[in-house]
Amino acid sequence: MSIIVTLVVGFIVGLIARAIMPGNQSMGLIMTTILGIVGSLVAGYGGAALGLYAAGTPAGWIASVVGAIIVLWIYGMVSKKG
Repeated sequence: MSIIVTLVVGFIVGLIARAIMPGNQSMGLIMTTILGIVGSLVAGYGGAALGLYAAGTPAGWIASVVGAIIVLWIYGMVSKKG
């Protein structure tokens, strides 16, 4: 059950990050979900591990979106075709 919840939360966070981030991000639903999951794991659990907030709190959701935006930015820089 927690894997399904992780996928759904990652998808939602990825969609929010893509909506907030300016520009055109041409990626599919799978890449959006992966982006959201990575952002959630890095920022959400990273902040909880540092003791900044507890996992599952609103601050964790905000940090997950911010983390996903950062991952989206890095992905855009790495995948840019020159």
